[in-house]
Amino acid sequence: MPASLGPSLGSLYPFIASQAVKGEYPLSFLQPRFNDIGAWRNEMRAKIMALLNYAPPTCPHNAETVEKIDCGEFIREKIYFNTTPDIRVPAFVLVPKNATGRSPAPAIVALHDHGGYYLWGKEKIVSTEPMHDGLKKWRDGYGGKSIADELARQGYVVIVIDMFYWGERRMILDGDAADWRDRPLSLTPERIQEFNHRAGSNEQLVGRTILSAGFTWPGVIIHDDIRTVDYLVTRPEVDPNRIGAVGLSVGGLRTCYLTALDDRIKAGVVVGWMASFRRQLETHMPHSIGFTKLIPGLYHDLDYPDMAALAAPRALLVINGSKDALFELNGVKECFAKLEQIYAKAGAPEKFKGSLYDAPHEFNLAMQEEAWSWLKRFV
Repeated sequence: MPASLGPSLGSLYPFIASQAVKGEYPLSFLQPRFNDIGAWRNEMRAKIMALLNYAPPTCPHNAETVEKIDCGEFIREKIYFNTTPDIRVPAFVLVPKNATGRSPAPAIVALHDHGGYYLWGKEKIVSTEPMHDGLKKWRDGYGGKSIADELARQGYVVIVIDMFYWGERRMILDGDAADWRDRPLSLTPERIQEFNHRAGSNEQLVGRTILSAGFTWPGVIIHDDIRTVDYLVTRPEVDPNRIGAVGLSVGGLRTCYLTALDDRIKAGVVVGWMASFRRQLETHMPHSIGFTKLIPGLYHDLDYPDMAALAAPRALLVINGSKDALFELNGVKECFAKLEQIYAKAGAPEKFKGSLYDAPHEFNLAMQEEAWSWLKRFV
């Protein structure tokens, strides 16, 4: 909703805004009582993990490779592996041909976005042939390249999973037709739009049902992505000391979570998802912060950039577009400034960079060039 029409919640906004934190967040590393970045990080991680209310028992991955495709410079594997005793996650693993057990390569966890486009997940950032025309058109609108393939050509082992509620993990109802179940190349643009509209309309229902069952959607996302790293380091072709993460939009959010909560990620690139939550409240909530992003009880203690700062002193690049209508621009700038302060206090000012492009919500070629340079430098 345009700001000229007032707050999105109209007469309810003043009360809600009055409850948000004023000034510095109580548990931000910028508070004077915090000086040891490692001790602060451990304390905050424990708090966040408790608030997720999602801690499935550990289990073997039981990974199964169901397909191998020669893509020229790399092999694309289709695999399934367990993240919990009950959940098998589909993934692509892209392995450069020169990556071997004797000569392991650095690796990247590439994380797909939301985009209101639920029918596919991992295929948004991995080229598959044949690719549905609708998927290709959608991908071209967000930067035009399959970033996982680009990274594999640069010599990284790359893994991409389907996030819960996307791709092979999308919601299928008992009465759904075969085209929604099988995603054939003949699936029409109208049917794709109908599916994505239904999935978007039901996202709140899924989120409310998850909370009613006693856990959180971010808990599932974070657990699956951390377990993806667990699997990745079992691969003989992977150097476990050289792992990075990158993603656009919700993929950027996932990158933030993963880099903040897993020290095995040496460098993260968060694209199109940096925001001060309290700055979002007035007019930027409808299309930015949903159940996939909310950790109940956290935001009276930490803002989103405080959580991102759990990555310090490891490398973190954040890229946003100044024309990205999803985020309140002054809030984005405040986040960049805050992260600069935190990294400076942590003694690693060179390990954070915030880049603002004259661009909308996308991961364009100039952004990609900066991202790849950052990963090459720190992974």
